[in-house]
Amino acid sequence: MENGGGKGDVPDDANEHCPGTQSEEAGKADACAGCPNQQICATAPKGPDPDVVAIVERMATVKHKILVLSGKGGVGKSTFSAQLSFALAEMEHQVGLLDIDICGPSIPKMLGLEGQDIHQSNLGWSPVYVESNLDDAVIWRGPRKNGLIKQFLKDVDWGEIDYLVVDAPPGTSDEHISIVQYLQATGIDGAIIVTTPQQVSLIDVRKEINFCKKVGVPVLGVVENMSGLRLPLSDLRFVKSGESGETDATEWALNYIREKAPELLSVVACSEVFDSSKGGAEKMCIEMGVPFLGKVPMDPQLCKAAEEGRSCFTDQKCSTSAPALQSIVKKLIKTE
Repeated sequence: MENGGGKGDVPDDANEHCPGTQSEEAGKADACAGCPNQQICATAPKGPDPDVVAIVERMATVKHKILVLSGKGGVGKSTFSAQLSFALAEMEHQVGLLDIDICGPSIPKMLGLEGQDIHQSNLGWSPVYVESNLDDAVIWRGPRKNGLIKQFLKDVDWGEIDYLVVDAPPGTSDEHISIVQYLQATGIDGAIIVTTPQQVSLIDVRKEINFCKKVGVPVLGVVENMSGLRLPLSDLRFVKSGESGETDATEWALNYIREKAPELLSVVACSEVFDSSKGGAEKMCIEMGVPFLGKVPMDPQLCKAAEEGRSCFTDQKCSTSAPALQSIVKKLIKTE
């Protein structure tokens, strides 16, 4: 039997016969006993939210709203959100990036904004500007997640922007339910789901896709991140193993290659890091009827760019990951 009458207000991890989060019986019915959402549902206000009108008015100046999700943590979702925002900004779009991963925010670090504060104006909270056309809501954090998410949408003065990218926490939690409920009233374009190739990640991504289908959020596509290691041979480090341990042989190896086979210096070394023998994200997308946006290889230079809070598109260092990301962004814009 289905939960909640199919009204789209039933959490993905709810008990069977869930009455729905907006029901007067939410958190109180017998079916709610033992549900991980019971306390949230029991204390949350029921019925139409008076703040939704304010959110709709605030979001009226935002043309496109994109939610970035992942079924599991550690798959590079926030790195993708940050680089997606940089890429859109480089295409001359006005872009906002909102981090609602309240318990583990990564975006301030990845945009080089650690320690920055927002400022209050008569129009609301002013975002922190990364570039002239990319800004980020770096806002105080607190225990009342749903109330904070509402404030992010209602009180931040984004101004006239083309894209608002929302970096959500992994999984399907009350933050997801809140952001979906609020953004659906304003017209959400859909969600991008980030995964890695192995089955342990794809199992959770399937749940994420089902969550989107259940609550009526279009899946814009799935990105397979960390899809193999791709590294120019010249960037590799070489070691020699001996009885006394390892010794660095990088300089010797590269000099040998330059002398004996210089053409190899332009070769990119590839290796599978995660098991993708079962088809990875691409096969899963075919099975579930959702778009596959592409693969992003594991690139140490991309990791370095994220650590330093900069775009991977401004120089040629991210030679394997930047073209893959640009291809995904172009495909995403075409599908909108």
